[in-house]
Amino acid sequence: MTKLTLGSHPYLLGFDQLERLLERNAKSGNEGYPPFNIEQTSQNSYRITLAVAGFGEDDLAITVEDQQLVIRGRQSDDSEGRVFLHRGIAARQFQRSFVLADGVEVGEAVMENGLLHVDLSRIQPETVVQTINIKKG
Repeated sequence: MTKLTLGSHPYLLGFDQLERLLERNAKSGNEGYPPFNIEQTSQNSYRITLAVAGFGEDDLAITVEDQQLVIRGRQSDDSEGRVFLHRGIAARQFQRSFVLADGVEVGEAVMENGLLHVDLSRIQPETVVQTINIKKG
């Protein structure tokens, strides 16, 4: 029995990269911290919102690495000299990755009331019609 993959199907030329993208996304961590929402704000734009209470703008880093949006958070330890009777607010670091499709660009990031909003937009490519000349062999 043979395994049919996207790269081996005769009508899906060049989609083997999509299969690698799906495998990479499946391997990324599925931890639940921090919680997030993804919403479609228009036909060609999206917003990712992460709940990052306790993090300041300087504690967060947003990068795009190899078609992945990576959001990292690392809080500085400010508990020196403080005595906690109960510590229920975790001061842990995190890394959240989102795989971006071709043509999706990261816009601005805004911090508001403990929520980090990252806006994305999809650039619509122009339709190109190309005529291929046939040569005699």
